[in-house]
Parts: sequence; C-alpha cells; structure tokens
Amino acid sequence: MTIDRAVMLFAGFVLLTGVALTYFVHPLWILLPTFVGVNMIQASITGFCPAAIVFRKLGIKPGVAFFP
Repeated sequence: MTIDRAVMLFAGFVLLTGVALTYFVHPLWILLPTFVGVNMIQASITGFCPAAIVFRKLGIKPGVAFFP
C-alpha cells in the first residue's frame, strides 16, 4: 500500500464515521466529514496533506500524489 492509498482509505473511513455519528449521535458531528472534505480539496490543490506526513513517518512507501 502506498501513502496515496492510505490517505484515501483513512479519509473514507473518517468521512463515513462522521456521517454515522451525525445520524446516530448528534447533528453537530457533520463538522467532521465537512473538515475531511475541505482537507481533501486543499490537498488536491496544494499537494500538502498532514495525514500523508504521518503515514510517511510510519514507514508506508511513498506514492506520487503528495509532496515529501
């Protein structure tokens, strides 16, 4: 697995978790998937993603989408 795939997997997991928390716990949990969506847009424009930095430090092999 590359950093690119790990970031997409993590974003999808957090997004779906946020939607479930919004539905089952409290409507303000909608802020979590909103933050994930905004971060994905920002990362697609700038190439900077904090999750990619964490995954790189964990030793996951690099991909092509995010700057080192």
